Amino acid sequence: MASLASLSIYTVPGRAGRAESVKAPRRRRMAVVRAKVREIFMPALSSTMTEGKIVSWTTAEGDRVSKGDPVVVVESDKADMDVETFHDGIIAAVLVPAGGTAPVGAPIALLAESEEDVALAQARAQALSKAQGEETPPPHAAATAPPTMAPAPATVTAPTNGIATPHAKKLAKQHRVDISNVVGTGPNGRITAADVEAVVGIQPKPKAAPPPPPAARSAPPAGIPLVAAVRQPAVLPPVPGATVVPFTSMQSTVSRNMVESLSVPTFRVGYAIKTDKLDALYEKVKLKGVTKTLLLVKAAGMALAQHPVVNASCRDGKSFSYNSSINIAVAVAIEGGLLTPVLEDVDKSDIYLLAQKWRALLKKTRMKQLQPSEYSSGTFSLSNLGMFGVDRFDAILPPGQGAIMAVGASRPTVIADKNGFFSIKNEMLEMGVLFLSATINDVEITFYTNRRHNNVLTIMISNI
Repeated sequence: MASLASLSIYTVPGRAGRAESVKAPRRRRMAVVRAKVREIFMPALSSTMTEGKIVSWTTAEGDRVSKGDPVVVVESDKADMDVETFHDGIIAAVLVPAGGTAPVGAPIALLAESEEDVALAQARAQALSKAQGEETPPPHAAATAPPTMAPAPATVTAPTNGIATPHAKKLAKQHRVDISNVVGTGPNGRITAADVEAVVGIQPKPKAAPPPPPAARSAPPAGIPLVAAVRQPAVLPPVPGATVVPFTSMQSTVSRNMVESLSVPTFRVGYAIKTDKLDALYEKVKLKGVTKTLLLVKAAGMALAQHPVVNASCRDGKSFSYNSSINIAVAVAIEGGLLTPVLEDVDKSDIYLLAQKWRALLKKTRMKQLQPSEYSSGTFSLSNLGMFGVDRFDAILPPGQGAIMAVGASRPTVIADKNGFFSIKNEMLEMGVLFLSATINDVEITFYTNRRHNNVLTIMISNI
């Protein structure tokens, strides 16, 4: 008999005085699953980040945190950033201490929901630590440990449920083996051919040795050392008394980008530019926070607007990607590395707005607090070493961009005009521009376009 809570009394139309009881539809209760222990993962702070280094923990084990609280400072390949927690709870266990590194997505700490769950989280942390220790044995142990035979499949007690591979079924039929009595060692207890062979007593075939390297297969002619015949990356012995300091994440990224840039076909061009008018304008606006670098950035942005192909990039080796915005990345050297904060929409911003944006970006750069969008959205780069007295240098083309401009120092130079008269003008001895050459067939066209771009840029800077 249904309870009163599940009955609904109503009068059927057309039948006055008669009531019928109808069962109301039962509402399904949603199952709510509450996690008692959550993992705090190593986040991906940039598109190129593969691992992160723990700079410091802003919380300690046993501290209670709320959603949105910063718990750890992580060093990525670009900046140091605070990592916040997405849940309330207690920091039960720190898996990666300060100074340690972890791949992106790996757990770095455990968050318990309540004090009663702290012990559960700590036990889980010990299990994770033990599992990692088993997966990565010490190098000397791996080198000296004798080879051990694999345990017999019969000792595995995982349930098979009768699931076997087709090859295992065929072998069992050939050797008249009851497949239901074979214990599987495959995924989820699946019976493999090796399990059937173990029951029959067939020894597994030894794995073939890998083929020797080319240097071992073919010896060089007499008198020619093997190292000369096959070039191998040189591993220099450590200098006695030297201290080895590993790369930071940022230095590793800079090193990797420099190596990758060697595989990109590029060409360089250089121009001498008169800077008297640029210097005069700088004297007028420098009190408002405008630097010479910003004046060059603005001039480059105006020239890029007239020649969008220079603002494009070639990512697949088959086509050009034309960018809708002109975002210029400016190289800034900081302690321990190099960052490229990006000034966005340079062609649409006046010089004073650019100066305001640049001051904010420069402050965040020196504190290594740039957001990923503030250093990864560049479409063109500029590197200025003129303030250090550098005459000329070759810049490194950043990944994903089509060109970078290298600016040297401006010096008084004796110049002859078209009438043969000599005068002293301030001149940049060379402004080198490194361009991406997509394919061999595009070199001539791209060079012609870039030459016109440089002419426009030269005129803009000389007559700014």
